[in-house]
Amino acid sequence: MKKSKLMLMLGSAALLLAACGNGGNETASSESVEPTEATEVAETTADADAETEGKDVDGRYTLDPETPAWQLDTKEDITELTWYVNADWWNDSWGEDTVTRQMEEDLNVRIKFIKGDDTNLNTMFSSGDMADIVTIFDANSQVAQRASTWAYPLAELADEYDPYWHEVAAEDTVNWFQLDDGNTYGYPNYSNTAADYESGLIPSNTNFLIRKDVYEALGEPEFGTYEEFRESMEAISEEFPDLIPFGFNALGEGTGSLSDVFQDFIGVPLADEDGNFYNRNLDEEYLRWLETFNLVFRDGNINDDSFADDGTAFEEKVQTGQYATIMAAGTAQMSGFLQDWMSFNPEGQYIGIDGPQSSLGNEPTLNQSGISGWMINFISKETESPEKAIQIFTYLQSEYGGILTNFGIEGETFQYDDEGAIELLPEIQEVKDSDSERYKTEYRLSEFIFFGHDKYQAYASESTQTPALIQPREWGLGKLYPHFILENINPDQGSAEARSLSAIDKQWPTNMVGMIRAQSDEQFDQQLAEYQKFLEDNNWEDIVKVRSEKMAENRERLGLE
Repeated sequence: MKKSKLMLMLGSAALLLAACGNGGNETASSESVEPTEATEVAETTADADAETEGKDVDGRYTLDPETPAWQLDTKEDITELTWYVNADWWNDSWGEDTVTRQMEEDLNVRIKFIKGDDTNLNTMFSSGDMADIVTIFDANSQVAQRASTWAYPLAELADEYDPYWHEVAAEDTVNWFQLDDGNTYGYPNYSNTAADYESGLIPSNTNFLIRKDVYEALGEPEFGTYEEFRESMEAISEEFPDLIPFGFNALGEGTGSLSDVFQDFIGVPLADEDGNFYNRNLDEEYLRWLETFNLVFRDGNINDDSFADDGTAFEEKVQTGQYATIMAAGTAQMSGFLQDWMSFNPEGQYIGIDGPQSSLGNEPTLNQSGISGWMINFISKETESPEKAIQIFTYLQSEYGGILTNFGIEGETFQYDDEGAIELLPEIQEVKDSDSERYKTEYRLSEFIFFGHDKYQAYASESTQTPALIQPREWGLGKLYPHFILENINPDQGSAEARSLSAIDKQWPTNMVGMIRAQSDEQFDQQLAEYQKFLEDNNWEDIVKVRSEKMAENRERLGLE
C-alpha cells in the first residue's frame, strides 16, 4: 500500500494509546467454557483450503493446506523485514543466538527489530512509515480496535499465502479477537482456550505454601476453617517464634494475593445468579475470611511490616525462608527465590497444601492466563512481503516453533528422555544454572515469546523444571478454571464510568488493609461501610451495568448460552 494512502487510512487510528497490559480488566468468570465443536468458522476454513490448494505463489511454491509454506518456499534471496515491538525492554538482537539463527536458516528471513513505547508507536502511525510486523500489548487500545485500517486480516493472508496457518491458530482465540467486521487482525501469545485448561498441560500459578519442616513438626495442621486457620497460626507462632507465621505478596498499589487471588482459592462465585457482574469483594464468605485475617492480626500473627513491604522485601523473605506460610500469587515468578531457599534448606522447602477452604464446600477456581493473552501481533498492510510475514506467524505458532523457542534444537541444546520429555543437555543446563547472561545471549531459550504458550512448560522433564515448583504445581492439578467471561469488561477508556472505576480500584486496597488491621470489630465494620459508601458515591451501578453488558457480549463470542 502506498504510504500516502496508508497515512490517510491511519489518521483516525493515530490516537494516544492506553498503557500496556491487559487494560486493568477483571480476570474472573462464573461459567466454565466448553471447547467448541466444528463451527461455521471451521467450515469456512475448509472451503478456503479447497479453493487455495494447488495455487501458485509467484512461481516460488504451490499452496498445500497440509504443509507450512515456509517448508515449500523456494525463494533464494533472503527476505528482510522490520518488526516493531512496543516495549523498550525487548532484546532486539538477531542472528546471534540459537533461536534466531535457526529461524533465519529455516525461514530465509532476517528481521530488524524496532523497540519503543507508546510515544514511538504513535509516531510510527502518524508518519505512516510502518514496520512489517507490529506487536502491542493492549487489545482494547485504539490501534488494536482500528486494525482494519492498517493491518491485514490474518485468515485472508493465510488463504492467499499459507493455509497451514489455520492448523496452528486456535479457533477460539481467532474468534475472540474478531473485530466488528468479522475479521481477526491480531494474534496473541499466552492465549489459553478452554481446551488448554482441560488438557492438564497448563500449570497452576497460585498456592497456599508452607515450609515442609514447619508442617511436619506441627503434625500437618489444618488451615481449612476459620478456627483451624487461626489456631494453626498461633501454633506456628509458639513453636517457631523467629518465623513470620503468614506472608503474602506485596500489596503495592494493588491487593497482592489477598483479594481476587484468594477469592479464587476459596471458590467465591464469579457472577450473580442471573449471570451479571458480581462484586466478589462483598461476598459473605470472603468477608468472613477477612474477619479471620483480622483476628489473626490482632493475635499478633500477621506481621505489620508485611503491609508495607515492597516486592523486593517480600522476595528476600521468601528467598531466606522467613515465612512459615505464604498465600502466593505467581509461584512461577517466585521460582528463583523458592529454589534458592530449597537449595539452602531442602528440609524446609515450601510445599503447596489445601490451606483455607470454602465453608460452603466450593472448590478452588484458580485463574491462569486467559484467552486474551498478553502480546498481540499484527501484519501491516505496508509490508512488501506479506507471504513471508504470515509464514513467520505459522512457524512460531506451530509446535516446531514452540519447541525451538523454548528448548532450542534437538542434539544441540536438548534431548528427549526415556519417557519422551524434553531435557536440556547437561552443558546447556550448567550454563542456565551458572551464567544467566550467557544463557540469554547465546541461546535465548524461553525468551522469544511473541507466540509463546504455557503448554510447553509441561513438555519439560523434571530435570529441566525448577525443582521448587514441581510439588506446588502437582497440588494445583485439576484446580484451574477458565475466567474468560469477565475479560475485557471494564468501561471504555475516557468514559465517566472508567474514571469512577479507577478511583474505586485505588480505594479498595486501602479499605481491605484497613479491615485486616482493624483493632476492633467496630473498626472492621467501619472500613467495610466506607468502601460500600465509596461505591455508591462513584457510579457503581453504572459500572456494573457496563460490565454486565460486556459479559453478555463475551458469552456470545464464546458461544455460551
